[in-house]
Amino acid sequence: MKKQFLIATATLLAALVGAAAFGCASTNSIDDNPYTITVGASATPHAQILNVIKEDLAEWGYTLEVKVFDDYITPNEALEDGSLDANYFQHTPYLNTFNADYKTHLAAVGKIHYEPFGVYGKGVTQEEFDTVKTGRTILVPNDGSNLTRALFVLRDEGYITLADDATAEINLTVEDIKDSKGNTVRAVVAENVAQLLEESDTGTIAVINGNYALQGGLKSENALAFENAEGDAAQLYANVVAVKKGNENHPKIVALLKTLTSQKVAEFITTTYQGAVLPVFSV
Repeated sequence: MKKQFLIATATLLAALVGAAAFGCASTNSIDDNPYTITVGASATPHAQILNVIKEDLAEWGYTLEVKVFDDYITPNEALEDGSLDANYFQHTPYLNTFNADYKTHLAAVGKIHYEPFGVYGKGVTQEEFDTVKTGRTILVPNDGSNLTRALFVLRDEGYITLADDATAEINLTVEDIKDSKGNTVRAVVAENVAQLLEESDTGTIAVINGNYALQGGLKSENALAFENAEGDAAQLYANVVAVKKGNENHPKIVALLKTLTSQKVAEFITTTYQGAVLPVFSV
C-alpha cells in the first residue's frame, strides 16, 4: 500500500511539474517512462555508486536504469535530446563550458563526490618525481576546466609556472604556461591519458582525472601527488547530477538526489575508494 501511494504521488507531482514548466499541451520526455529513472554515467566510480541505490529507489517506486558512457560528450548530448533523465559524471565548470560550446540547456542539481586529480608516472619513483622536475614529457587532459586543474597541479608541484594572474575561474591552455622548465606538456583527450601513459617512454608523468585513473587500473596509493583536497577545489570540482533545465524539481530527480546523498552512499564511497573519491554532501 505504501509503495502504491508513493507511485501515485510521484505520478501526480510529475504531471503538475510538467504542466507548470511546459504547459498542458506540451510533453516532457522525462515523463515518457514515469516509473523508470534513466541516468548516464562513467563506469567508475559513477555507475558503481548509482548501483548502490537501486534498491532504495525501488522503495520510492522507481526502477533505476544506468547507461554507461566512456567519454564526456555523448552523455550530455543524450541528456539534451531527452534520451536520459539525468547524468552523473562531470563537475559544474565542465558543464558550464559544455553548455556554452554546444548550446545545450543543462543544469547541475546536486554535488555528490570529488575526485582529486592524481599525478602518475611511467617508471618514476617518488624520489625522482620530487627531485627531477625538468626534461619530462607530461600528459594532461585537453578539455578546458580539466586542463586548467592539471596545470595548477603541475604548478603546485614545481613543474611549470603560470602567469601571476592565472586563475581557476578562467579556462587555461598550454599557451598559458609561462615557463615549462624544460618539460613538454601534451594535452590529449581525457579518457586516453592513462592508456597513453602506459604506452609512453620511461620518465613520463601524467595528470589524470580520478575516474579515468580508476578505470585504467591505477591505484591511488601509487600516485606521485594529488590535487589539494583541502581548498576550494573539492566544492568547485565536485561531480554533480545534471538534468535538462526545467527538470530540476521533478519527482524523479528529487528521489535520485535523496538516495544518492544518504549515509549508505557516503560509507560506500569512503570504504571503496580509499581517498581516490571523496563524498562532499552532508547527511
